[in-house]
Amino acid sequence: MNRTHPQRNGDVATFDSAKSFSEEQVDRFCVASHNWTGFLCDDRLTCIQASQVCDRTANCRNGEDEQEKLCGDLPRSLPEYLVFHCSNPEYWVYADQRCNGMNDCGDCSDEMGSLAACPPCGPSWWTCSPVHYEYCSCVPRALCQDRVQHCVSWSDEYLCRP
Repeated sequence: MNRTHPQRNGDVATFDSAKSFSEEQVDRFCVASHNWTGFLCDDRLTCIQASQVCDRTANCRNGEDEQEKLCGDLPRSLPEYLVFHCSNPEYWVYADQRCNGMNDCGDCSDEMGSLAACPPCGPSWWTCSPVHYEYCSCVPRALCQDRVQHCVSWSDEYLCRP
């Protein structure tokens, strides 16, 4: 799945015009909600999630997250910290979509393996592999015993407890 325009929300102010755009990009790394990679708005207070950049919605007060110089040639125009390259070189996702439990790359490379370097499933997830549908190796426990097969082994229906 090639992500070029996701969805979400944020705020802003102004930069010293003596700074180059690449310097602005480096200065814009921040940690957004849920400990995800973020983009720092001009106000230097508002940190929006990576996937809120170039989503066709101005999440920063002055709209710097939607500027042409940032969004003109995705993903090359984005700062590298905002991008996760899937194992298939034709696909990429925003950095905050890596290790989010969802198969955003289409091949689970954003959730499993050395490229993603994701932590093991947390307590609110059931571990099984392979998994059907949109998950990779972890299924939300809320889906356990829901009479729908999510794990190839059916362990989400017979062994997992919500």
